[in-house]
Amino acid sequence: MKGRVKVKVKNLHPQAKIPQYHSELASGVDLCTSEKVIIQPNEYALVPTGIAIEIPRGFEGQVRPRSGLALTHGIGILNSPGTIDADYRGEIKVLMFNFGKENFEIKPGTRIAQLVIARFYQAQIIEGELTPSSRGSGGFGSTGT
Repeated sequence: MKGRVKVKVKNLHPQAKIPQYHSELASGVDLCTSEKVIIQPNEYALVPTGIAIEIPRGFEGQVRPRSGLALTHGIGILNSPGTIDADYRGEIKVLMFNFGKENFEIKPGTRIAQLVIARFYQAQIIEGELTPSSRGSGGFGSTGT
C-alpha cells in the first residue's frame, strides 16, 4: 500500500500471530502472546509474542499498552512505551504488570499490546553551554499545575 513503511515479520512459534491493524486508521498493530502466562496482582511478567521483526533504518517500534486491558483488568506495560530499535532481530516480548486485584491469565492469541512504527532522528550530541530560556532550570510543576 502507498504511504506505508515495510516491516518484515518472522514467525518464531507455532501459536504466534502475525500483527495486524484492526481498523482502517489504526496507528498500531496488535501484538498477541504466543504462550500462556499468568500474572499475579502487583507482579510483572515478560510475555512472549513468538515473532521477530525487521524495522527499516530511521524508524523504531513503540510498544504501547492496550486501553481495554487497562480498563477491564488493570493490566499495563511497565516500560511504556517500550522501544524496539531497527537493528534488533530477537523475539519481541512485552513487560506487563498486573495493577489489578486478581490473577490475570493470558492465553495464546490474546492481544496484549500495540506496536506503532515511528520515524525518529538521531541527535548529534554536542557538549557545551546551553542557550538561556525563560523557563531556565525550573522542573516538576514549575509552569503550574
